[in-house]
Amino acid sequence: MRATGRVLVAALAVGLLAGGCGAGSSGAGGAGPSGPAGSASSDVAGPAAPSASSSPGVTPLEPLPAAVPAGLAPYYAQRLDWQPCDAGFECTTLRVPLDYDRPGDGDLTLAAARATAVPAGSGSGSGSGPGSGSEAGGGSGRLGSLLLNPGGPGGSAVEYLEAAARTYDSGVRARYDLVGLDPRGVGRSNPVTCLSGDRMDAYTAVDLTPGDQHGVDALVAADKEFADGCRQRAGAALGHLSTVEAARDMDVLRALLGDERLNYVGKSYGTFLGATYAGLFPGRVGRLVLDGAVDPSLDSVTGNRTQAGGFETAWAAFAKDCAKHEDCPLGRTEQQIGEQLTTLLATVQAHPLPSTDNGRRLTEAQATTGVIQAMYADFLWPKLRTALTDAKAGDGTSLLKLSDSYYGREADGSYPNLMFANTAVNCLDLPAPFAGPTDVQRAVPDFEQTSPHFGRDMAWMALTCTYWPVRATGTAHTIRAAGAAPIVVVGTTRDPATPYAWAQALAGQLESGRLLTYDGDGHTAYGHHNACVDGAVNRYLLVGEAPEQGKRCAR
Repeated sequence: MRATGRVLVAALAVGLLAGGCGAGSSGAGGAGPSGPAGSASSDVAGPAAPSASSSPGVTPLEPLPAAVPAGLAPYYAQRLDWQPCDAGFECTTLRVPLDYDRPGDGDLTLAAARATAVPAGSGSGSGSGPGSGSEAGGGSGRLGSLLLNPGGPGGSAVEYLEAAARTYDSGVRARYDLVGLDPRGVGRSNPVTCLSGDRMDAYTAVDLTPGDQHGVDALVAADKEFADGCRQRAGAALGHLSTVEAARDMDVLRALLGDERLNYVGKSYGTFLGATYAGLFPGRVGRLVLDGAVDPSLDSVTGNRTQAGGFETAWAAFAKDCAKHEDCPLGRTEQQIGEQLTTLLATVQAHPLPSTDNGRRLTEAQATTGVIQAMYADFLWPKLRTALTDAKAGDGTSLLKLSDSYYGREADGSYPNLMFANTAVNCLDLPAPFAGPTDVQRAVPDFEQTSPHFGRDMAWMALTCTYWPVRATGTAHTIRAAGAAPIVVVGTTRDPATPYAWAQALAGQLESGRLLTYDGDGHTAYGHHNACVDGAVNRYLLVGEAPEQGKRCAR
């Protein structure tokens, strides 16, 4: 995520597959929300992307020298040793410097996996429907590697690849090796950890809408415990997990794969990673798809507040839909539904609800997280209606399961490193939004004006980086990537986690940005069974034909 807090900017936040046009059901390592099968699609006219960033005066990201520095030559000269792994995939590792400015200070070992290109007619892959790669033309020769990243930060690209590869469009699968590289600190690449499972349970339950000093103190103590746990476990690597460093790692892998240019599909935070690569190495940009785009020009306060607005927009869409269903537990008008959600959360705040999970009780923070989780994809809305019905009846089990799914909590009470890496990267990429609780309290009215239902929670969520043990190395900036080949930026109009305005802003910043708009719900769009979106992206990946500026797709 680009905003600093607990809200993920990750296509994998719902724990479901969205890697290809034939996205399927959830499973281990699933990554990203898929849309409902059979959605209709159409092309409708729309405006072109804005020509400039919404944050004038922000420093642009400058490209790195084209020549590889002598001190980095050994990393670019490695030989990858691919070995069979994980049911038909190939895996390898590569070395990168801990600190690119001081390559002699030690290395990190990163994990990568690939699914080699599947020749057409082999029976593997999907994409037989409208907009599939098979209809995009462009011949049958291999086009190189296509790196995938599901977002987060903290999402494992290796796990995402393993979930997505078999359902990716058949035309794309036939011509690219699909590659997942776990960024530094993530998944299998020196993963950062911070808290034990029981302490993470406590962390996810702490009150995010403190009404008195005792509540503020409890939240501060939880954030400090989280930060100190990361400091103790991660060591020196904690200061070298930035997006800029991860983008430089991708260039090392690009060279080792033998590709002159980087081809890439990044979702959510993965768009920030991909755009950062383009800004640093514009001459090495191949075919880049940035889906669910992040605006790099926003400071952390603005990013958190506008993200809260994105979830408010998604909530309004849910409420409108809920009112049409007999099983909607919160009323028959959008206003009633919003008011009753506020009442329900206040009730849970005062009296946490029991659940069937080993005596755990649903707190207001977890209830809100459960609602936020369901905003990532409209196919989760029926589950949310059921969960809210149960909560009104005094049973917090279903909402707690949604909250646990958001954090990736396993049945045994353990947590993946997703949230740990998420915070570690975010707190390096931008200075903390607030100096302390007093700053948060001052900001709450603005957050609540933007998002009446989630603003207060998300303002307090942003306190985490205040106590981070290492200083931020990044700042807000624009990305121009002057001279880069056309870059496709995909934005969804009612995206909760990456508001549509962010896609407009990024496409406007990029000199060669092409904005592709999906008029719909959910987080990210490519691979969600929309023939218009999938067809446009597949044509770009296969024949290099970027969609015309301002192209719009609808369900």
